[in-house]
Amino acid sequence: MSDLTTRQLLIDLSQPPGRHWCANDAFLTAWFNALSMSFPLGEQFFIDSLLAAVKELPQAEQHELQPLIRGFVAQEATHRHVHKRFNDHLLAAGLSNGWERRIVRRLRLVNKLAPKHRVAITAAYEHFTAVLSAYLLRHPQQLAGTEERLQHLWLWHASEEVEHKSVAFDLFQHIDGRLAVRRRWMARVTLIFFLDAVLQTLSNLRRDGSLYQLSTWRSAWRFLLGPSGVLRESYPLWKDYFRADFHPNQHSEAGQDAWLQEHPQAYRAVRAS
Repeated sequence: MSDLTTRQLLIDLSQPPGRHWCANDAFLTAWFNALSMSFPLGEQFFIDSLLAAVKELPQAEQHELQPLIRGFVAQEATHRHVHKRFNDHLLAAGLSNGWERRIVRRLRLVNKLAPKHRVAITAAYEHFTAVLSAYLLRHPQQLAGTEERLQHLWLWHASEEVEHKSVAFDLFQHIDGRLAVRRRWMARVTLIFFLDAVLQTLSNLRRDGSLYQLSTWRSAWRFLLGPSGVLRESYPLWKDYFRADFHPNQHSEAGQDAWLQEHPQAYRAVRAS
């Protein structure tokens, strides 16, 4: 992987998003709102896990990985800051962040684990975010009709998630690397992630008053299970994680950084790691 660049997103988040800001679609809005609600605490956990794990390595390996770790930390710290501002608008509009409360409870247990296990958890979540981000970059039409600043928010974030998708995985390979550990944590993370995503999306729809509308569930079916649905397209990529010879860079899609190249006006490069 080449060095990672830290980018400041040049959008104005002082004004709240609309009620159905994502393509005027209740389900898509609730889904993306749910994901955003997990980011501030989730990404702080990823940062803390990598910083703790890299200290367990010999000095030569630390020196080898430090530039990418610094780049990862800077990108994730920027993501969590931007999504915290976005989430503040959601809470002010009456939504409730149950996902974050569940993260707080789990962290009391997870933070007692050895660094190698915390970085294995991080690698599993990072694979999820990379797969979902790659889907969004392949299908930016999911954001059609969304105001430009919010399109930039999600596609900038997706681009950087794809960009740093192998950092946590590579660190896990250095600190432990056992296939059984990798598989076990991905299986657990899969169950937890989907339970959290579903519960938070349902909560958002219920508070929005859109839970029982037929159009909501039509959109859910189309987005999740339709011919180009996220679950249908992402399942083979998710399953690859269980292969003994898997590496995230095997999922190298043509033009995965195209959005960053095509929208230089949307961000300012702060530094390269």
